[in-house]
Amino acid sequence: MSNLSVTLEDVKNAQDFLKGSIDRTPLRMSRSFSSDVYLKCENLQKTGSFKIRGALNRIRFLTEEEKQKGVIAASAGNHAQGVALGAKIYGVKATIVMPETAPLVKVQATKNYGAHVILHGDYYDHAYQKARELANKEGLIFIHPYQDAKIIAGQGTIGLEIFEDLPQVDQIVVPIGGGGVIGGISFIAKTLNPKCEVIGVVSDQTPGLMNMKEGTKVTPASTVNTIADGIAVKTPSPEMFENYINKYVDHIVSVSDNEIAEAIVTLMEKDKVVTEGSGAAATAAMLTGKIKPKGKTVIFLSGGNIDMNTLNVVVETGLRRKGRLTRISVIVNDLPGSLARLTAIMAQNKANVLDVHHDRVSSELSVRETRIDFLLETASFDHARELIQNLKNSGIRILQGEL
Repeated sequence: MSNLSVTLEDVKNAQDFLKGSIDRTPLRMSRSFSSDVYLKCENLQKTGSFKIRGALNRIRFLTEEEKQKGVIAASAGNHAQGVALGAKIYGVKATIVMPETAPLVKVQATKNYGAHVILHGDYYDHAYQKARELANKEGLIFIHPYQDAKIIAGQGTIGLEIFEDLPQVDQIVVPIGGGGVIGGISFIAKTLNPKCEVIGVVSDQTPGLMNMKEGTKVTPASTVNTIADGIAVKTPSPEMFENYINKYVDHIVSVSDNEIAEAIVTLMEKDKVVTEGSGAAATAAMLTGKIKPKGKTVIFLSGGNIDMNTLNVVVETGLRRKGRLTRISVIVNDLPGSLARLTAIMAQNKANVLDVHHDRVSSELSVRETRIDFLLETASFDHARELIQNLKNSGIRILQGEL
C-alpha cells in the first residue's frame, strides 16, 4: 500500500479529531446557478481556507522529539497559515518559506500566527526547494502541502461534510493545485458513491495535472503570473496523480485569470461571498460552461484570502467582462463645450462617467484636437454598443471603444 493511501477510517478519525478546532463550513444553495447548485464555503474557514484541516491533522501526529525540532513548510499562503496556526496550537516552532510574490495579506497573516516567514523565489516551486534545503540543514520536520496521507485525510473531511449535508450529491467541482484537497474529496466521493462525478479545475498557466489526465505532454511553464496563486503549482506530482487524480477524478478543465476575475465578481454580487483567485476557479469553470451542472452539484470555494489591491483590479476586470465597465476614447476639437457635449450624450444614454482623462500632446493629434479617455459604468455590452453608435451618429470620432 502506498504511503499516500488513506482509508475511510483515517478520514473519519480526522473528522472526529478536528471537531471543535475548525469550523463546519456551510453548504448553501448558489444564487448564481440553478436551484441544484450548492457552494461549499471553505472561504469562511479558520485562516480563510481549507488548509487548516490537513495541517492540524498532520501536526497532531508529531512525536515529542519532532515537536522539539520544529516544523517547516513551503506555501503561497494558505498552507502557510494552516501550518502556522496548527503549530501555535501545539506550541511548536514553525518556519514558513513563501514566494516573494505571495500576497501581502497571506504573508502578514502567517506572521500573525507566530511563524517565522522567509520570502524566497518567484514561485511556489522555488519556495519548496528552499524549504527542503532548510529542513535537511536544520533538522526541521517538513510539512508537505499535499503529498502526505495525514494532510489528504484532513482535507477529505470536506467530502464527509458534503455527503452528510447533501447525501444525494451527483457532482463535485474542485480547484486543483498540488492535488491534496481534490485527492481527499474525490476519494471520499468515490468511496461513498462511485457514481458521483468529481471534476477538477486548474489554472491555464499551470495545467500539468490536466495534461497528465489527458495523456498529453507535461511542459512546466517558464513563468507564472496568475491571481490563482493557491493553485499555481508548476510541476505536478506523479505520485499524487497515480494515487488520486487518475483513480478518482473524472475530468479536469482549465480556466483563465479573466474568467476567474468574472467569477469572483459574480460570487460577490449574487452569492455575497468573497473568494480569492484559486477559490473561485471552480465557479469560473461552471460560469463559462466548461462544466455543466449534473443533478445536485457542489462547487468548492477553497479560500477567501484575497489581497485588497488585487481585489480592486479583479473587480474592474470582472465588471469589464460583464459589460459593466467600458473604456471609450474619442478625438474632438479642442474647443469650449466639447466635453459638455460628450457627457450630455452619455447622460442621455444612461451611462455613468467614472473617470475622464485629457490628452492634447499625442502624435496622433493635430494642433486643435484633444483626445478624451472615458471610463464608464454601463449596464451591459448591448448598452455600451448602443452608446458608441449614438456617439458616432452625433459626429464624434471614436478612437477606441473597449468592450
